[in-house]
Amino acid sequence: MRCVFGIDVSKDSISVAIVIDQTMFKETKLPLNRDGFRKLEEALQSFNNPEVVFEATGVYSRRLQRFLDDLGQDYTCLNPLVAKKQLDGLRPYKTDRNDARHLAETQFIMNRAVTYKISPVYRKLMDFSRFYQEVSKDVATHKNRLHRSLQLVFPEIEHVLSNTNNELYWSVVSQFSQASQVTEEYSFNEVVDLILKGTQKKISHARAEQIAHSLYSAARLSYSAVDDDSPVYLQVKHLVNQIQEETKLKASIIEQMTALAKELPEYNELLSIPGLGVRTVVSLIGELGDIRRFRNSNVLNAFIGIDLRHYESGDYVANDHISKRGNTVARKILFKAIQNIASAAHYHPNHINNYYQRRKLENVQQGTKKIAIAAIHRLIRTIYHLVINNQFYDYTLATKG
Repeated sequence: MRCVFGIDVSKDSISVAIVIDQTMFKETKLPLNRDGFRKLEEALQSFNNPEVVFEATGVYSRRLQRFLDDLGQDYTCLNPLVAKKQLDGLRPYKTDRNDARHLAETQFIMNRAVTYKISPVYRKLMDFSRFYQEVSKDVATHKNRLHRSLQLVFPEIEHVLSNTNNELYWSVVSQFSQASQVTEEYSFNEVVDLILKGTQKKISHARAEQIAHSLYSAARLSYSAVDDDSPVYLQVKHLVNQIQEETKLKASIIEQMTALAKELPEYNELLSIPGLGVRTVVSLIGELGDIRRFRNSNVLNAFIGIDLRHYESGDYVANDHISKRGNTVARKILFKAIQNIASAAHYHPNHINNYYQRRKLENVQQGTKKIAIAAIHRLIRTIYHLVINNQFYDYTLATKG
C-alpha cells in the first residue's frame, strides 16, 4: 500500500489530500499552526512510510517544512516554477483543494525525489544573508535621500572629503550641515575640535585642520535653498544617524555569518579562491546553501539563473541569453566576485581571470557583461568542484584542467 499526502500551503491554512494507491482516501483543511500540525502528525503516523508532497510558497511553507524536519518526516518540496509546469494542464479550475489533490495524484506518475535536507546552519545563513541584503537596500535608500537633502542645505559639503562613505564623513555632515554655522557661529579652532571629537576614528590634528579649511571654503561659497530653521536640517541628522546605525548592523551581520560559516568545510575552500573575501564567501554560502545537494554544476547554474536559453525557428536564430529565473542575489554576488577576482589577479593569478581577460581580447565588440557571465560559469564549476571534492584552490592544477 502506497500513501501520498498532497499539501497545498496558503497564508494561514493547509489543504491536505490523502491518496492511497491512486484512490482518494481523505481531504481536509487544517490551520497552519500548532493545532493543525498536531492533527497532521496524527494522520501521518496512521500510515506506514507516507510520502509528502507540497509546493514551496515562501515564508508560509517554511513553517510546514520546519514541522516535518522536527518530525523526521521525509518530503518533496517543489519549486513553484516546477509545480506550475507539472500541474498547469490538470487545474483549469484552480483551488487549494484541487492543488493538494493534484500534487498527491501526480506523485504516483512522476515519483518525485525526496528533497535533500540541509543542516539548520545553512538556513540561518540564508536568513542572515536576506537580512543583510535588506539592510543594504535601506542604506542605499537613505544615502540617496541624504544627497537630495544636502542639495537643499549645503551641497558643497559633499566635496570636503574625498571619501563620502565612512564614519569621518558622516560625522562632518551631521555636525556641519548648516553652512552659516561654520562661517558665523564657530571659530576655526572650534571646528577643528568638533571634527576631532566627532569621530571614533583617530585622525591627526593636522588632518583635522585640513578638513576645517576645506569646510570653511565650501561654507563661504554655499547658498542654502532653505531657511536656517528649516526641518531639512533635522532630516539630515536623522538620515546620517540611520546610515551609521545600519552600517554598524551590516558589519555585525557579517560577523555573525562568519562565526557560523567557519564551522563548515566549504568556508576555507571557497576562501582559497583568489579574490573571494570573507563577505563574499559567507554571502555565497548563505544564498547557495549546501552545494552538495546539486547533482552537477549545471543544476547549480539553473538555480542561480545563468543557464542559457536558446531559441530558433526556421531561418531565425535568436541570441542566447540567460534565464534569470534563479537566485537574483546570488547572481549579483557572483558578478561582483568576477570583478574582485580580476583585481586580485595582479598579485594572485587564477584561471578564471585568465579566461575572462582572454575572452575580452578575443571579443572586443562583445559586451563585458556577457563575458562576465561566461566567467561566472567557470567560477561556479570551480566552486562546485572544490566543495564536492573537499579541496582548496590550486592555480597550477586549475590551469592544467
